[in-house]
Amino acid sequence: MAFRLIAEVSAHCDLPCGVYDPAQAKIEAESVKACMEKYHGSDDADFKARAISIKEERSNMVKEHLWVLWTDYFKPPHFEKYPQLNGLFNEATKLAGAGGTKGSTDVAVADQLLGKIDEISTIFWETKKA
Repeated sequence: MAFRLIAEVSAHCDLPCGVYDPAQAKIEAESVKACMEKYHGSDDADFKARAISIKEERSNMVKEHLWVLWTDYFKPPHFEKYPQLNGLFNEATKLAGAGGTKGSTDVAVADQLLGKIDEISTIFWETKKA
């Protein structure tokens, strides 16, 4: 039995469109920033320990959401059109990692992370218009 190619198809994502959204990473990054602010606003050692634990967990979630966008949503044509995209993702995931929000309580680092996510989001929404 021979198979005949009827139509060639391609998709830019693993699931139907609408699954990917940088808002997921941003929500978690906002949570990271809030944990840092609450950490600095408390004198309770137990509360501070819980804030650190949640902040680190959420920082990992930020990285995971960014990695999914980076590796699953964005394709070679996007990287060609937006050559800064790989650098933005690299910087953002590092800002969510041990050298960034995961390993720090500096609110300014959380703000930097949010800024990178906003830059990625701008490009993401531009690609959805195409």
